[in-house]
Amino acid sequence: MNPDNVCGLPALADLPPLLAGEVARLALPLEAPAGTCLFDAGSPCQALPLLLAGDIKVSKRAENGREIRLYGVHPGELCIVTVSCLLGGVPYPATGVAETPVSAVTLPRPLFLRLTAEHPPFRERVFSLFSERLTGLMQLVEEVAFRKLDQRLAAWLVARGPTIAASHQSVADELGSVREIVSRLLKQFADQGWVRLGRERIEVLDPAALRRLAMPV
Repeated sequence: MNPDNVCGLPALADLPPLLAGEVARLALPLEAPAGTCLFDAGSPCQALPLLLAGDIKVSKRAENGREIRLYGVHPGELCIVTVSCLLGGVPYPATGVAETPVSAVTLPRPLFLRLTAEHPPFRERVFSLFSERLTGLMQLVEEVAFRKLDQRLAAWLVARGPTIAASHQSVADELGSVREIVSRLLKQFADQGWVRLGRERIEVLDPAALRRLAMPV
């Protein structure tokens, strides 16, 4: 691969010549259309993707089919699940799907471990992003465990409004619930004039009311 293209990525900035040459030689391109499963629970973790374009959804799926979104990965960010699996040499515990067409450069595990060991700026970036993601995951656990679904749904709508292009199933997946319950709550919100529902479309009409509901008691 072109060394300038690869080593120009934020995560690979200021590499010494020897490591830059190794990255250019060993890094592999990845192109995937939207909807592609990039990794799945139980599959081996062999490389770290560095996104150039596109978005990846990382989620956890239960045996009954219910799914909860853990986080998204965007250009310039690292996937904490992949990082932890590469460091520990363990299979993936979650699923990663391309939400949009994805273009990336992948670092094989031996190269990732070498960069982590030998290049302090890369190591610092990895663990800084790891810390940020872990904090976000802890907040997600707290919300799921201790906050009512109607409050979480109200907060989700306010954060993504005023117009949201999403099906009730995709909203349920984001919140770790089931479509029937989310649809019932959305209908209640619509009956109160807080939202307007359309085909895979939600309009937030009264964000103030939703914020009041979302506030913890």
